[in-house]
Amino acid sequence: MTKSKSNAVQKVVAENRKARHNYFIEDTVEAGIMLQGTEVKSLRTGKSNIAESYASVENGALYLINAYIPEYEGGNRFNHEPRRPRKLLLHKREIARLAQGVQRGGMTLVPLKLYFNERGRAKVELGLAKGKKLHDKRQTDKDRSWARDKARLLREKG
Repeated sequence: MTKSKSNAVQKVVAENRKARHNYFIEDTVEAGIMLQGTEVKSLRTGKSNIAESYASVENGALYLINAYIPEYEGGNRFNHEPRRPRKLLLHKREIARLAQGVQRGGMTLVPLKLYFNERGRAKVELGLAKGKKLHDKRQTDKDRSWARDKARLLREKG
């Protein structure tokens, strides 16, 4: 469980840790996600994966593509398809702004984390991201390593 910006407790179900390594995150937005009943129960087990997923604007609506939510064991014939496209819930103005960033800026919509908010609703944090080049990734690693070494040196000196 983590605390968000509004100091509310979130239960993080899946996190895309590679996203911050592979992309420069320009902007983030919280979106609701349209789920079936067995998907919600399966999400609560915490075995989902959003590492290879992305969001796409199709026919004026935003969809989460390739997110893996495993089938629910007790779901029998009413179970869902694990990698089906799921509709994301945002206002039209927000969808238009994100679509414009993707179309004009050559950016990508990357899901950063999937969680349940304080009201028990499933939410996705999307990032409007620009891909990093190899030298950018190396520089980020170098900066992170230097910050870690600097903190260690300052701790040793007192």
